[in-house]
Amino acid sequence: MKVMILDNYDSFTYNLVHMAEAILHEKVDVYLNDQVIL
Repeated sequence: MKVMILDNYDSFTYNLVHMAEAILHEKVDVYLNDQVIL
């Protein structure tokens, strides 16, 4: 499963990233919110 987290320039983002990677045992992609067009 692929997981992407949008970073809104706050420190909490990487807490979520580390938690998700520990649960999924996979790398989580992190992108800055102003660098992604959805």
